[in-house]
Amino acid sequence: MDRLRTGFRIVLEVACLLILLCLLVVVVVAVVARYSGLLFSWYDELASILLAWLTYFGAALAALRRAHLGFDNAMRALPPRARRIAFVLAEAMTIGFFACLGWGGWALLDILVGETLVSMPFVHASAVQSVIPLASAVFVMAEMLSMPEAWRRYADSPAHDHQQQL
Repeated sequence: MDRLRTGFRIVLEVACLLILLCLLVVVVVAVVARYSGLLFSWYDELASILLAWLTYFGAALAALRRAHLGFDNAMRALPPRARRIAFVLAEAMTIGFFACLGWGGWALLDILVGETLVSMPFVHASAVQSVIPLASAVFVMAEMLSMPEAWRRYADSPAHDHQQQL
C-alpha cells in the first residue's frame, strides 16, 4: 500500500508541476506580449483553465498528504469510540461529496458536447471541464490511499490531554 501511495503521490506531484509550469509559460508569454504591444485573446482563458486544473489536482495531493485543514485537537480530545465514529463520518462525507461532484461533472460533459471555448474554438469545452469528474475520482483515490494511516493516527492514538498544552 505504501508503494502505491508513493507512486500515486509522485504522479500527482509531477502533474501539478507540469500544470504549474504551463501556467508560468502562459503568464510570462502574456506579459511579454503586452509589453511588446501584442494582444492575445487566448491567454487569459487558458490561464484560468490551468489555474482551475492546478487547484483540483493540488487539492487531491493535499488530501493524499492529509494536509487539508482539520480538527486534529478536537478529534484527539474525543473518547476513542467517538473518535472512530467521527473519523468514519468525516471520511464518508468527504468521499460522498466528491462522488457527487464527479457524477455532476460527468453529467456536465454531456451538456457541453459540441461547445468550444470562446477564445480557442479548437478546444472543446467538455475537454476542459473533464477536470471535474477526473479530479473528483483522483481525490477519492487519494482519500482511500491515505485512510489507513489516518485511521491509525486518529482511531488508535490515546486521548489528547488538554492540560499538557496549558
